[in-house]
Amino acid sequence: MSQHADHTHPAGHGGWNMAVSATLHCLTGCAIGEVLGMVIGTAFGLSDAVTIVLAVVLAFFFGYLLTIRRVRRAGLPLREAVRIAFVADTLSIAVMEIVDNAVLVAVPGAMDAGLTSVTFWLSLAFALAVAFVVTVPVNRWLIARGKGHAVVPH
Repeated sequence: MSQHADHTHPAGHGGWNMAVSATLHCLTGCAIGEVLGMVIGTAFGLSDAVTIVLAVVLAFFFGYLLTIRRVRRAGLPLREAVRIAFVADTLSIAVMEIVDNAVLVAVPGAMDAGLTSVTFWLSLAFALAVAFVVTVPVNRWLIARGKGHAVVPH
């Protein structure tokens, strides 16, 4: 592999650093949407299924929105920014949301805990942390292949 290719598609330690950075970016959008969805669902007494769907939709929305904002700041037009966000973030957000919500459902009482419950907040934080750990290697794999956040202008 040429030196240029190594720079474009990071290998080794640098690739992991980029994967962690990309996953933190993903986690930010997912956490905003996930927390908002869980808070709304819990506050309105929505079923677990409806609450999870709402949280997932909002996680994708905010995840994409953060990337679109970043790409727009790099000077790209909105249409291109949206395309890049979908390409860069879809798999990462999907993995994060699947893991996050699976953990939340698996934690006894997490989905039934109220907003003032320590169980609710600790379960949500734990689920997001597990999702982060699982998603880093996914982002590393994408970046090593020139996909995911490797396509996002910096």
